[in-house]
Amino acid sequence: MKIQPIVNQPVIETARFDLRPLRRSDLGLIELHAGDERVARNTTSIPHPLPPGTIEAFISRAMTEPRDFDCWAMDGTKENGAEVMGLITLSRLDRNQSEVGFWVAPAFWNTHLASDSVTALVTANPLGNATMFATVFQDNPASAKVMTNAGFVYLGDAETYCLARDAAVPTWTYSRKL
Repeated sequence: MKIQPIVNQPVIETARFDLRPLRRSDLGLIELHAGDERVARNTTSIPHPLPPGTIEAFISRAMTEPRDFDCWAMDGTKENGAEVMGLITLSRLDRNQSEVGFWVAPAFWNTHLASDSVTALVTANPLGNATMFATVFQDNPASAKVMTNAGFVYLGDAETYCLARDAAVPTWTYSRKL
């Protein structure tokens, strides 16, 4: 029996799901969802097609101390839902700031899961940040709405590289003072 390390990050509870640290047993579901081109094309860092070992390496980084990001699974088992419906991350920046990132599996789109997850993470503020930022692709207005629903304000336009698209993609940047 292999013992999983304890990850120093809290479980964040909501009424219908929990945001919990990743565990190795999440591998199959994360690979299934992250391997979906619709998910990968809306992130900067998930390649498509998904190379073998990518998610296993990501989970290992998420469970390692020290690390520069924290990652939570959107876990719906408390309401008899799926164990992994998506992921949400906080990447550490300087000056007591972090960047929020998330993706939701297509089966759970349009269920307010992303908005509820971002709101729960902001409310919990597990890193004690003064400011959180987020960047969304301009061709993904649903993610922009998630950010404004969670109290983020528009900062400006930029662009970033997307692995799955193999291209620079125009973005909108948002921030929220805490």
